[in-house]
Amino acid sequence: MFPAGKWKLTLDPKISGHFRLAQDGEVELSCLDIVSISVSKALLWHTVEIRARGRTVLLSALSGDAATQLAADLHAFINSHLFGLIATEKDRLLDVDERLRDLTEGNRQYLAQADLGRAVAGVPGDAAAALSHPLLNPDMMPAGLKASLPASFAMITDPGVRHAYNEAFVRSEFIKFQSFFDDLDRRSFSNQQREACIRLEDNNLLVASAGSGKSATMVGKVAYVLNKQLYRPQEILLLAFNRTAADELRTRIAAQLQVAEDALECRVTTFHALGRGIIEEVEGRPPQLANWVDHPAGETTVIEAIIQNLVESDPEFARMWAELLVVHPKADIPIEVFDGEADYRLYVSDTVRKGSATIGSLSAVIVKSLQEKKIANWLWLHSVAFEYERQIAVEEDDGSVRHLHPDFYYPQTETVHEHFALDADGSSPFADYAEHAENKRKAYRRNEIDFFETTSAQASDETLLSTLESELTRRSIPFERKSYAEITKALDPVVIKHYHQLISTCLKHIRASHLTLDMLLERAKTLHDKERGRLFARAVWLITQGYSRKLEETRRIDFDSMIADAVRLVETGRYRSPYSLILVDEFQDISEPRANLIKALKQQKAFSKVFAVGDDWQSIYRFAGSDITIFTRFEANFGASWQGRLEQTYRCNQLIAETAAKFVQRNPEQIKKSVRSTRPAVPRSIRVIPVEDKRDKPDFALACQRLLERLDTALGGIANRWRDEKRDKLKVLVLWRYNVLDPFEGRPPSFANIEVTGLSFHRAKGLEADYTVLLDVSEGNYGVPSRIEDDELLNLVIPRPETFAYAEERRLFYVALTRASRGVYMLTNRRQPSRYIQELCEIAGDEVRFETVEGAELSQCPACLVGQLVERRNKDGSKFRGCNQFPDCKHTEPKNVVRRR
Repeated sequence: MFPAGKWKLTLDPKISGHFRLAQDGEVELSCLDIVSISVSKALLWHTVEIRARGRTVLLSALSGDAATQLAADLHAFINSHLFGLIATEKDRLLDVDERLRDLTEGNRQYLAQADLGRAVAGVPGDAAAALSHPLLNPDMMPAGLKASLPASFAMITDPGVRHAYNEAFVRSEFIKFQSFFDDLDRRSFSNQQREACIRLEDNNLLVASAGSGKSATMVGKVAYVLNKQLYRPQEILLLAFNRTAADELRTRIAAQLQVAEDALECRVTTFHALGRGIIEEVEGRPPQLANWVDHPAGETTVIEAIIQNLVESDPEFARMWAELLVVHPKADIPIEVFDGEADYRLYVSDTVRKGSATIGSLSAVIVKSLQEKKIANWLWLHSVAFEYERQIAVEEDDGSVRHLHPDFYYPQTETVHEHFALDADGSSPFADYAEHAENKRKAYRRNEIDFFETTSAQASDETLLSTLESELTRRSIPFERKSYAEITKALDPVVIKHYHQLISTCLKHIRASHLTLDMLLERAKTLHDKERGRLFARAVWLITQGYSRKLEETRRIDFDSMIADAVRLVETGRYRSPYSLILVDEFQDISEPRANLIKALKQQKAFSKVFAVGDDWQSIYRFAGSDITIFTRFEANFGASWQGRLEQTYRCNQLIAETAAKFVQRNPEQIKKSVRSTRPAVPRSIRVIPVEDKRDKPDFALACQRLLERLDTALGGIANRWRDEKRDKLKVLVLWRYNVLDPFEGRPPSFANIEVTGLSFHRAKGLEADYTVLLDVSEGNYGVPSRIEDDELLNLVIPRPETFAYAEERRLFYVALTRASRGVYMLTNRRQPSRYIQELCEIAGDEVRFETVEGAELSQCPACLVGQLVERRNKDGSKFRGCNQFPDCKHTEPKNVVRRR
C-alpha cells in the first residue's frame, strides 16, 4: 500500500552536519544541501517532503502529528548544525557584515530572506553558508550567539528589523515610481497593484478578484523588476495554463517594454510547452505525445474506447461497469448528512413537485427512495419482470379484506417483495413503521403469499443486491443481463458523461500520486455509499491500467507524464534552470504535478523566487486535476510567503461585485476579500425571471429568445447613451451549466444592438460582457448547483476533499455571475428555483428584482424569497394571496396588501 516503501531516518548529533536515511539503500544527506522541508496530506497518510540539491525524499505513512513532529525535529537538527558553523567561524563575520551594510544602506531594493542569503553567499566559508541557508531560523538561535553578532546581522536574525526596512522601502517606492505606475499597461495601477509589483519575498501569492487586473499586475511586475535591474530578462519565467493566455501575456509585456514579441527575452509559456522544452533540451529530441492529447475530446474518446474494450473482454469489468451506470448513478447518502429534509429530497429526486420527491427509474416507474430505485434498476438490468406497488387483497383474522401495495411483485412466481426502511436492530426513523412492517409480514403469512423482504440495513452493509439475487434465484426467476448497447441507449447521457468526467479526474490523480488499488479500496471504506465506492475503485483502476498500457504500447506520453518527466530531470540536475523569478498566472488552477515542477525549478536554483497570481473563488477545474488546497495552503506548500490582495474590480458594477463576493464567501474555506468596484452600483441589476414549465420542462430557449429581443429593443431606445465610435453593439453572454441547454444549437442569433455569444459556465471564465443571461438557474441534475457534480467518489483520490456542500458549484456560479458589468438575468424553473437565488435575495434584498420575461415586476414572497404571490380563493370564495411554492412555503396574506420598493 505504501509506494515509497519502508524507511528509517537517523538524526545523530555525533555525525557532523549529516543525517542518515535508509530507503531503498542507505544515504547520507548534508544539512547544507537541504533547501526545504514541508508536510503534506496524502490520500491515507501525511508525508514529509525533504528537498535537497539533486534529490527529493518523501517520508510517507505518518500520522499528522508524527509528520509535524518529524519536520520540527529536522528543522531543529539542521539549525543546530548551522549555529555551530556560525559560532566556529566568527572571523568570517566581518566580511558578511560588510556585504549586509552595502545591501541595506543603499536602500536599493526590497529585501527577502533570499536576497540577504545571496549577498552573504558570496563570502567564502561555512559561516556564510549557514547564514544564507534557506532553513535558518533565527528564533532558534541561542541568545549568546545572537548577541555576539555585528549589528547589521539583525537584518537576518530579527524578522522585525527586515520587516521595518521593507515597509519603509515600499512607501518610498510608491513616491519614486508614481509616474511609472500611473501609466502602466495602458492604465493607472491601484495601490494594491503597485504594492504587489514592489514586494518580492521568496514566495508570493497575490489573491485577486474577478476583473481586478491580474494579468496587468503580472505585466507590471515584469516591467518593474527589469526597470530596477533586479533580474536579467533571461532569468524571468512566466507560466500560463493555456496558449491563449500565454500569447496575451507575451503581447502585453512586449508592448510595455517596447520590443517586438520575437525579441522578448523573458520566457512566457505554458506548463506543457515548458515541460516539452526541458525534455527536448536534455534528451536532444522532443517527447512523443500521444496523438489524442491536443484534441479537445481526445481523452474522452480514449477513455470510451478503453471502457468498450474492457466491457467486451473482461466479464467482471462488464458487470461492475453496468452496475455503476444502472444501479449506482448517484451515492446512497443518509438523510442525516443533509441540512434538512428539503435538501435531501432535492438530492434524491429527478424533479420535485408540490413538496414530494419524484424518483424515476429505468423501469419507467416512479419509486419512493434511492434504495427502491437501486432495486428497480437492478431488476431492469437483469430483465426481471415486476410490478411496482401492485394492489394485493389479503384476508384479515376477522374475515374482512384489506388491500396492500407491496413495493415489488414478481408475476412469474406471484412473489411479493417488500423493501422495509428498517435498521439492523429492526427500528425505523419513521413513527410506527416497524409495527406497520410486522403487520404486513403477518398478513402475507396468514394468506400464504410467497414473500421475502430486504431492508435499509442491508443497503448499509452491502448485502441488499446479493440478497435480492439470492431470493430470485431460489424461486428460479431467470436473469438476462442487458447488453451494453441497450444500457447506454436507455441511460440519461448526463450519467455517462458524469462517470467519464469522474474517471478522467481520478485517472490523473492515480497516475500523478502513484496510488494503488489497495489505497483506493481503503479510502472507499470512508464513503457513505461504500458499495458504490468499492465498485468504482475497481473499475477506475482497470481503466487507469488500460490507459497506462496504451501509452506504453504506443511509446507515447500524455501531458501529465510529460510534466512528471520534466520534474525528474530538474530534480536530478540533468536540467539546469536559468530562472530566478518564476511568475504563475491563474494559480487557482494548479495541480500537484505542476506545483512539483514549480518547486523543482525554484529549489534547484539558489535564491530564486515565485510570484503566483490567482483567485481561489474561481477554482473550477477539479475535473482537470486542479487542487484548490495548493492555493489556499500556499505557505504550507511553498514556505514562508507574502500574501497580497487585488480587491478592486474593473468589471462588475458594485452591486453585482459585492453580492457575488458575499455569496462565494459563504464557504468559510474561501480566502476572505472585500471587493470594491470602479463602477457604481446599478440598482436592481440582478434580475430573476421565473419560467413556466409545460410538460414538466420549462422552455428556456423560447424565454431566452424573448428576453434577448426585449433587451435589444430597450437598448436601441437608449443607444445615444452608450453607442460611440468604439462600440456599435453591447455584448451579451448567454451562459448555461451544461451544453445540452444551448438554446442556439451553436448558432447565436443576430440583433441590431446586442452581440450575443453562448457558452457554458466553464468556458466563460476570463470573459466579460455588458449583460449576462444565465439559463436554468434551478434545482436539478442539469441545474445550479448541479447535484451530480459534487460526487463523493472524488474523495477516493483527492487528499483534502472539500467539506462544504457543492463548494466547486458555488465557485462556478460565482464565475457566471461576475462576467457582467451592467446586469445579470437569471432564468429559473418557476417550480424549482435554485437555492442560490434564495441566497442572493438574502444577501442583496430588494436589489434582486423578480420579473416576467417581458419585464413586468412580480410580487416576491417575503417568506421564502424565491416564490411569487399569486391570487387564490378560500372555500368561501374570498380572495387572498399565497406563495406559488406551496406546500414548501405556506405564506399567505390578504389580497389588498401593497408592497413598495
